[in-house]
Amino acid sequence: MPIYPDVHVALHSRNRYALVSAIRLGLRRAGTAPAEIDRFSQEALGEQDARRFEEICRTWVQVEQPA
Repeated sequence: MPIYPDVHVALHSRNRYALVSAIRLGLRRAGTAPAEIDRFSQEALGEQDARRFEEICRTWVQVEQPA
């Protein structure tokens, strides 16, 4: 269960910056504190392993695969 289960982000690209940007926007729209959004960004972008990066993103929000 993600930290913010009500935030849903569709994965349209494998680009890590695009995904982080979409998650930041979703968190902002959900009223998440800026410091918490920054914490997510630092944690996600600090990870170099692609699989672990996606795990971090899924820990924070619901990441949905395109159909």
